[in-house]
Amino acid sequence: MSNGNNNQPVILLENVEKIYKTKAGPLHVLKGVDLHINEGEFVAIVGPSGSGKSTLINMITGIDRPTSGEVHVAGQRLTNMSENAVAKWRGRNVGVVFQFFQLLPTLTVLENVMMPMHYTGTYKGTRRERALELLDLVDLPDVMDKYPSQISGGQQQRAAIARALANEPKVLVGDEPTGNLDVVSAGLVFALFEDLVAKGTTIVMVTHDRDLAGQIPRVEEVRDGQLMSQEEIDTRLVGGRE
Repeated sequence: MSNGNNNQPVILLENVEKIYKTKAGPLHVLKGVDLHINEGEFVAIVGPSGSGKSTLINMITGIDRPTSGEVHVAGQRLTNMSENAVAKWRGRNVGVVFQFFQLLPTLTVLENVMMPMHYTGTYKGTRRERALELLDLVDLPDVMDKYPSQISGGQQQRAAIARALANEPKVLVGDEPTGNLDVVSAGLVFALFEDLVAKGTTIVMVTHDRDLAGQIPRVEEVRDGQLMSQEEIDTRLVGGRE
């Protein structure tokens, strides 16, 4: 199922294998994964703990590399890039939202949102203006001078989303972004994601919440390092948590 705006895949994984060396022997985490995600799609990644979904997300963000296979994201082949080159590329093309926010406690909300622009060389005069626009987008203009510890969990997550959008990434990856929030706050974050998709952002979101996944246009399920067929996913997607 696709809700993309065009037929150009912004995320393309072809026959991706990931094998880790352990004391007990090779650990085969991803097994020939093929994944195409078009620009403007909203995709949920589900699966039990240890299934390989976190490793799959790490392939998309460039945090980890495949043992074999190809990974292309936002027009860039990641497979053989240096760590430094990938870090620079990621800063401009991929925003990441974490379950536990990971805002820097010694910076204000505004400073947290401005921080990614420093690392990509954004002109100083535009950083504050851009950050204020993003805080307005996530409905947090009134807390810009507060520190993370002074605002609620839901507000921290919305601030983290604003930070992830600082450099106008083509892809936004959410790693259990609603997993640590109450129902109301989770609903606000999900609605924000829907608005971003409507504006053309591609979003890939890991979640254990099958009720939430059922509201997302496309669901991919990872089991034992492989993506399940759509028929198998539709059979399992009946609500509840894994």
